[in-house]
Amino acid sequence: MTITMQNYGLTWTDPDGIPRASAVAYDQASAERQKAKLEGDGCTDIELVEVKPGQLPDAKG
Repeated sequence: MTITMQNYGLTWTDPDGIPRASAVAYDQASAERQKAKLEGDGCTDIELVEVKPGQLPDAKG
């Protein structure tokens, strides 16, 4: 049985309206926790983006 780890990055808009992207990749559980933290900080348009190892998402806009 092969175990495949999926990595996730996040993109969001901060409370000042600036598009942002994560500088690290997360496993799914960690990405969900980070998404909840961003929501609590007032960020909007938060998306989990599947990324490959060594790849990070680009900020929108």
